[in-house]
Amino acid sequence: MAIIAIVAVDRNLAIGRAGTIPWHYSADMKFFRRQTTMHACVMGFRTWESLNKPLKDRLNIVLSRKRRIEDQPGVIQFTDKSSVLTLAEYLKCDLFVIGGAQVYQAFADQIDRWIVTEVPEPADGADTFMNADFLYGFVEKGVEVLEGGLKVTTYERSDRNSD
Repeated sequence: MAIIAIVAVDRNLAIGRAGTIPWHYSADMKFFRRQTTMHACVMGFRTWESLNKPLKDRLNIVLSRKRRIEDQPGVIQFTDKSSVLTLAEYLKCDLFVIGGAQVYQAFADQIDRWIVTEVPEPADGADTFMNADFLYGFVEKGVEVLEGGLKVTTYERSDRNSD
């Protein structure tokens, strides 16, 4: 089981605007679905709200201390990272960290791999950004080009013992 963060960023490291993704690329959505299907996806409450429904064929893990979500199949809620990590020990699949910024930051020391989609156009009005050093300690392992000028780069943690 690996902990994998997956994110799309523009050249300014923007990832969100008003609780949503500030762009729509069909190729990125298909890539995201292909990567995360049959795995567990952990997300913050705002990311959960933006989905409108659970991600199909994935275990949806919502991390929130303040808000409760409605009980429904395929969705569980935790109030802290350690609870998610305890569950992850029992999963027979990978755990994808899918956002938002606070959740990426909370799991930063646990992430084994980053999958980063570079969006070619800057996001107007973006209000949520990745930290400039979020890939510190990771090395590039591969690049894939998607339709629409999207470049996906996979990064692996360079030395798991240096944490």
